[in-house]
Amino acid sequence: MKGIPVIAVFDVGKTNKKLFLFDEDYKIVFERSARFTETVDEDGDPCENLESLRLSIFDSLREVFKDPSFEIKSINFATYGASFVYIDANGKPLAPLYNYLKEYPQELKEQFYNTYGGEEEFSNRTASPVLGSLNSGMQLYRLKYEKPELFESIKYALHLPQYLSYLISGEAYSDITSIGCHTNLWDFTNNQYHEWVEKEGIAEKLAPIVSSQHVMPAAFPGNNYAVGVGFHDSSAALIPYLVNFSEPFILLSTGTWCISLNPFNSSPLTTEDLEADCLCYLQYEGKPVKASRLFAGYQHEQQVKRIAAHYGTDVITYRAVPYSPTVMAKLKDKAKVADFAVRDLNDYPTDVMAYHQLIKDLIDQQYVSTQRVLQGTEVRRIFVDGGFSKNAIFMNLLAAVFPDVEVFAAHMAQATAVGAALAIHDSWNTKPLPNDIIALKYYAGGTVLY
Repeated sequence: MKGIPVIAVFDVGKTNKKLFLFDEDYKIVFERSARFTETVDEDGDPCENLESLRLSIFDSLREVFKDPSFEIKSINFATYGASFVYIDANGKPLAPLYNYLKEYPQELKEQFYNTYGGEEEFSNRTASPVLGSLNSGMQLYRLKYEKPELFESIKYALHLPQYLSYLISGEAYSDITSIGCHTNLWDFTNNQYHEWVEKEGIAEKLAPIVSSQHVMPAAFPGNNYAVGVGFHDSSAALIPYLVNFSEPFILLSTGTWCISLNPFNSSPLTTEDLEADCLCYLQYEGKPVKASRLFAGYQHEQQVKRIAAHYGTDVITYRAVPYSPTVMAKLKDKAKVADFAVRDLNDYPTDVMAYHQLIKDLIDQQYVSTQRVLQGTEVRRIFVDGGFSKNAIFMNLLAAVFPDVEVFAAHMAQATAVGAALAIHDSWNTKPLPNDIIALKYYAGGTVLY
């Protein structure tokens, strides 16, 4: 008996590395998770254990290929961005997978920006705030000047999703979602690589760009299946929404960072935008996505610990605090401040009141952040996914500050992996594109409606 047709998607985060098998209805029929201990680079800085990751992918594939209940039709990848694997002519990695948080030499940074027009003008053209190693193109620039022999030996610099694809297909390509995400490589004004990429000899180290829907035959043993070129994870998570909704929307993706993604805003970034942590992505069809970031999830986590310590409670208590209009009415005269961290908790008789104040303060910041990508567009819907979509206080207050916009909590299991599967739908799925994979809950100006 033949196994059910599935796609295998590797979803590689900094902490968790997951393999999912989806059937033709986009239901998860198999899941495997792994975590590796980080290793260190030559400077002693922590970095991804590339060899463990490579072996884990091969082991996982062997396991599912042996299972007669599945017939793997395609494989795709979605991983964190801003990380390059440098391979030689034989496909062997030449260096560690340097961490995007690795400190960048100030002298080299100044040399770069002074040569190419200054930070402000350069950042405007590449839609990339100055972020050091997190601008992955700067990692290549650094190798050229600090390790010229290594640089000369590089056949291709592949962003991590494309390296994983290369492991299975044997073909090296670049993908627009990885290139177009705060890399310093892409000139959004001219819609091509920035001139420095050519001038510094970087262009010849970058593999040819192919469409995100491109698939290749596999070189790794197994049945006859196709391999996608892989995705930057933030861009992959947007795909299910682009497939399911044609009316303009913003996706507020919440986690450690709360990122407002507007695929319907192509206005150039201003200097003020860049200073306020706005940037542009390129989505899987090559169109720009204006985005703004807020470190709200991290702030929430730290302040919940402070509240729990002050009131002698457990942080778990705050995972499902119901929204209280009565408590909010008592807070209405409290001064607006930039940061809950500076508030005196003795001003709040109960922990529930303090927690409502924390969320209110975060919403004040979130309003400013989201408004940066909303203003001047036709967007009338905000979809919230991730941790805060399950927070009733956050969702009610967000709806209250955006009274002219429909606000929805969106739930979809594994949006990043589903996005990578949807992008190459035609290569493995005989059914039409699904229109029911995102569950929505509507919030109306402070009252939840089911």
